[in-house]
Amino acid sequence: MPTGHITLLTTGGTIAGRGAHAGNASDYVAGSMSATDLLTALGHPDDLPRIETQELLSIDSKDMTPEHWLMIARAVEAARASASCQGVVITHGTDTLEETAWFLHLVCSPGKPVVLTAAMRPATALSADGPMNLYQALCVAALPEARGHGVLVVMNDQILAASDIVKTHTHALDAIAAPRMGTIGDASERTFCRPPALGSAGCVPLATLQDGATLPEVDILHVAAGSRPALLAEAHERGCAGVILALPGNGSLPDTWRDAALAAVDNGVRVIRSSRVANGSVSTRAAAILPGSGVLNPLQARIALMLELATGTSGLFERLAAGHG
Repeated sequence: MPTGHITLLTTGGTIAGRGAHAGNASDYVAGSMSATDLLTALGHPDDLPRIETQELLSIDSKDMTPEHWLMIARAVEAARASASCQGVVITHGTDTLEETAWFLHLVCSPGKPVVLTAAMRPATALSADGPMNLYQALCVAALPEARGHGVLVVMNDQILAASDIVKTHTHALDAIAAPRMGTIGDASERTFCRPPALGSAGCVPLATLQDGATLPEVDILHVAAGSRPALLAEAHERGCAGVILALPGNGSLPDTWRDAALAAVDNGVRVIRSSRVANGSVSTRAAAILPGSGVLNPLQARIALMLELATGTSGLFERLAAGHG
């Protein structure tokens, strides 16, 4: 029996979902099962350290908020501070997994493993994927070679870097993927095939976000053909500190939006050009009237801007957009 312990932090999600019919994987209530219930489904594997549990939340991840990210991050760091803690596993819903994972990647320094896992089928469904995903996540968190790899995601037999993942499908079991960078390891074999890119890992130390601090409001506006530029003014009136524009193509700002964008900037709103296209970066050239999100997708750009505004870290967004920490 390995020494030490793994801390399991639960937040709800489909992995803890309970439904009335085993054959229906879409009709269920997320976050209905306890940490004890989740571990009971694993049986009693003899290849895991002792597991200590902390139930942080019992929610559907569509209801996750920036305040919840801060709560999770602080629980992670408190758990890792224990000398006997080998690593931390977090159960989460898939709907906003990529956002929580990216936030934790930015605020948690590489060190003891932090592994997120989730499921696409509720725990009560036939062929539920949650038990295997959780078991593999616990196994990876216990690996000595997982130390220093930054925040990881384990699902569907894959080890993924938290900074790389997106949700690519509404219900497929392999919905959580890293289309641009690929996997970094095999969870079933407990092996890594390459190290993750860690340039931005822990680049905003959690200590810079004081207890009780909140993250500033930053909105994402999806700009479709004929969308009203007045939406930008409305965001400013609501008190948004920043706006990420999910624009067509290479962050192409429609001519009709130019005046509204400049007015928002004049009013102190940070406005960033991003793209609604799934792949490719957005030009950050200074010649553009608005800065671009570079390698960051709209969700990542939003969180990066929130952290820059919250901490006053000059140039943080630009470094992250360029692919550097």
